[in-house]
Amino acid sequence: MERPELSIAVERAPDEVVFHLVGEIDVLTVARLSAMVNEILQEPPARIELDMAGVTFCDSQGLGTLVVLSRKAQHARAVLTLTNVGDFLMRVLDITGLRSALMISSTA
Repeated sequence: MERPELSIAVERAPDEVVFHLVGEIDVLTVARLSAMVNEILQEPPARIELDMAGVTFCDSQGLGTLVVLSRKAQHARAVLTLTNVGDFLMRVLDITGLRSALMISSTA
């Protein structure tokens, strides 16, 4: 079995941190994503953006992690936003009812 990869590029601005995600968000990659976001939340910016443009797959573990990170950000008085969410992921969020639990910004 090929090991799924998730590459995470971090872009920092004064009041915002953007994570550019490429690959799969699943049981094998969520720990790394969580660790990186949690590290940022030590001194949270006003806004944390997860750029989902390159995400090819997201399993239930991935979805749960996104919700947990979103709540953690709220507690830290930061806003965690998902951007460039593809049709596939949007459908999954609709089906699971998680769309309302996450802040999703549609960038045209």
